[in-house]
Amino acid sequence: MGHSCFLITSASGSTLLTDPYDVSAYTGTLLYQPLDASPGIAPDVVTVSHGHSDHANVEVLTGTPEIVKESMNRLAASFSINGVESYHDIEHGALRGKNIIFTIQSEGLRVCHLGDLGHELEPAQVEAIGEIDVLLIPVGGVFTIDAEEATRVWRQLSPQVTIPMHYRNDKCLFNIDSVDKFTAGKQGVEFPGTSEIEVSKENLPVSPKIFVLEHEN
Repeated sequence: MGHSCFLITSASGSTLLTDPYDVSAYTGTLLYQPLDASPGIAPDVVTVSHGHSDHANVEVLTGTPEIVKESMNRLAASFSINGVESYHDIEHGALRGKNIIFTIQSEGLRVCHLGDLGHELEPAQVEAIGEIDVLLIPVGGVFTIDAEEATRVWRQLSPQVTIPMHYRNDKCLFNIDSVDKFTAGKQGVEFPGTSEIEVSKENLPVSPKIFVLEHEN
């Protein structure tokens, strides 16, 4: 959708939305279409990595989604969700608070959304996250890990598919880096020119790929 907000649709049709943003809290710097713009979004499940306004705007969503904002493991709709505690900064949350890393599993595919991760992962966190297929990773720096730190986290988790998020673009004017610093020098970078890709356990790429998606909004 934009920023750190993704709509994940399982093969069974269940939907999960990650970190819904609030553009009204960032007038002039977060220019995506509001999530309550017609026809609105009615996911079955919403994950919230932390309480900041660009990640926790659940009030504008339609329907009655199940809100997941704790690190306890649970089953919601057709998704198995595992939360791992982490921090929004390198000072163990003293600067920006805590952050939850969510691993979302459906139909055998494991997707990891790092939220606003602000540090490299400890070995225990890597173990708790486990093997993943698709990684949604912040790369813009300042408020999250930057391109170099994101590269090290990317190597820690070794996904087959990586989708960068939370970086500066034409709709996000935060004082953070663009995606280019993260993608520079890496193999397997693709710009599909779309906001959506289809991934299954069966069609995972043989060699790791980084897909830079367009924002839907």
